[in-house]
Amino acid sequence: MDNTASAIAKYEALAPSLPYFDGLGGAAQYRKYGNFWYPAHLLPPMLAARDTFVARPTDVILATMLKSGTTWLKALVFSIAHRHRHAVDDARHPLLGSSPHDLAPFLHSLYDNYRSVLPGPLLEAMPPPRVLAVHTPFSALPASVAESRCRVVYLCRDPKDVVVSFWHYINKIKLPGRSIAPFSQAFEECCDGVWPIGPVWDHMVEYWKESLARPGEVMFLRYEHLKEDTVGNVIRLAEFLGCPFTDSEAARGVPEAVAALCSMDRMRSIEANRDGVHRDDKYAFKNSAFFRKGEVGDWKAHMTPEMAQRLDSIVEEKLRGSGLSLTSN
Repeated sequence: MDNTASAIAKYEALAPSLPYFDGLGGAAQYRKYGNFWYPAHLLPPMLAARDTFVARPTDVILATMLKSGTTWLKALVFSIAHRHRHAVDDARHPLLGSSPHDLAPFLHSLYDNYRSVLPGPLLEAMPPPRVLAVHTPFSALPASVAESRCRVVYLCRDPKDVVVSFWHYINKIKLPGRSIAPFSQAFEECCDGVWPIGPVWDHMVEYWKESLARPGEVMFLRYEHLKEDTVGNVIRLAEFLGCPFTDSEAARGVPEAVAALCSMDRMRSIEANRDGVHRDDKYAFKNSAFFRKGEVGDWKAHMTPEMAQRLDSIVEEKLRGSGLSLTSN
């Protein structure tokens, strides 16, 4: 039996024995492995990837909580890392014809689709640097990620906006006939720590601590800072990835061109992002589900000030002593 198939089979067999939670009125099912709640259908491929994926020193791993700017980060890092192969101003640039999720695939998606195409050949065929994405906690990443010393970029977003974005996302991709619990229930579940690859605070703090321990290999980036100064952070990303912009590129406005190429409005206008379909072993839905507002502070339209204060207080208390604060950093 192929290693992928046997690894997935191992965790499929284990899953029924793990703690279970029926989230959002049955729209989201979770299994708890270690300290984290995994979407039930993603637990086997995520843990199979942990056990079998072999990272290369040239790899770039993009790590996020769900609905934390993953699609945007994929586009930015792909365009930065591959700009010498694909000029940013090229009318045939891959981002103008493909979804960022195809160019920088989720590692768990490659494993989840193993029945159709084994992940090994796909990974081997990707030109370096391979840009791969995960929602996995740092503690559940393949050991080879740290051993290879490849670059890891973590994008952290205000949990209040994460809750809002995730609830809307689930409403977009829900199966026909499935009802979704009201937003208030999503909020309560997040406060209780029952969240996809949550608790959110534990997910954040694992990557935060690793970025302090290995700043040359793990970068901790705030979504809000990326929105505030996209070009400045594009330059920071290029430096971190080991491919800084040259003086000539800076003079020609390449960092600005990267930001423009990957802007939310530009990506929404691309046919592949508007009408293309994202598929995995369980779901098939339009890529447009990945694009909503992308705004900072949209939670204000969904939460009372008391709700916001409650979630902020929970997160800050859980982060206490780590050096990370989402309200003051």
